[in-house]
Amino acid sequence: MDAFQERVAVVTGGAAGIGRAMARAFADRGAALVLADIDEAALADARSEFEDRGTRVLTVVTDVRERESVFALAETATDTFGSIHILCNNAGIAPFGACVGADPKDWEITLAVNFWGVVHGIDAFVPDMLARGEGGHVVNTASMAGLTGMLGLGMYCASKFAVVGLTESLHRELRGGDIGVSVLCPMVVDTGIGSNSQRVLARSIPDPDAVKESAPNLLAGSVISADAVAKRVVRAIDRKDFYIFTHPEQREILRRRATRQDEMFDDDEWNS
Repeated sequence: MDAFQERVAVVTGGAAGIGRAMARAFADRGAALVLADIDEAALADARSEFEDRGTRVLTVVTDVRERESVFALAETATDTFGSIHILCNNAGIAPFGACVGADPKDWEITLAVNFWGVVHGIDAFVPDMLARGEGGHVVNTASMAGLTGMLGLGMYCASKFAVVGLTESLHRELRGGDIGVSVLCPMVVDTGIGSNSQRVLARSIPDPDAVKESAPNLLAGSVISADAVAKRVVRAIDRKDFYIFTHPEQREILRRRATRQDEMFDDDEWNS
């Protein structure tokens, strides 16, 4: 069975950035779309785009921080299309700033969007996907910041590490069945996550270019398009890959991290 043709995909944070790019890539393969986002105007624009190209599309204003909002999304989606086959828990924000002295409210909002939004999506959709027995795939958007700590991104890293851990566990839980699981871990992508983060946090955040000047390793690596990320997501769903990486630079970063961990088992270190 084709993973996309005549299937239905739900994408949170689907009105812009990586979410909208994934929606385009899925539509190109013949999927119908359910796009959820907190930005009503951006959703309307996305709906117009997909209707113009003849894609079956439903848009639902959704706040992934609120469990009731995500369950209402699921009810509307299944009432409209019946089965849901692809679930992309993608909505996210990225606050810059130090961990020490951070506003507790920023911690709460960041975890509510980036982590609890994924939990709510899983709870709202996956039981029905399993019950219907039609197979499918879950993609949870994390980040390279979910695999290695980064200066200036402590709150973001904490939330994305949680997403990676949750998704690894979900992958093990569903292994052997008809529902695949992937975790998307991009590096720097050309999206509007900065402005979206400011809107959700209700405050300005440091400009990424200014942050990069003060912490050169923070945003290291090339900048790629959201469409390039979406192509990798489609490939992962087709191949049932678990990890989805986006930049060749990630390989060496992950290798260095693994080496540092492995070296702690050397005799002279272990016995000291």
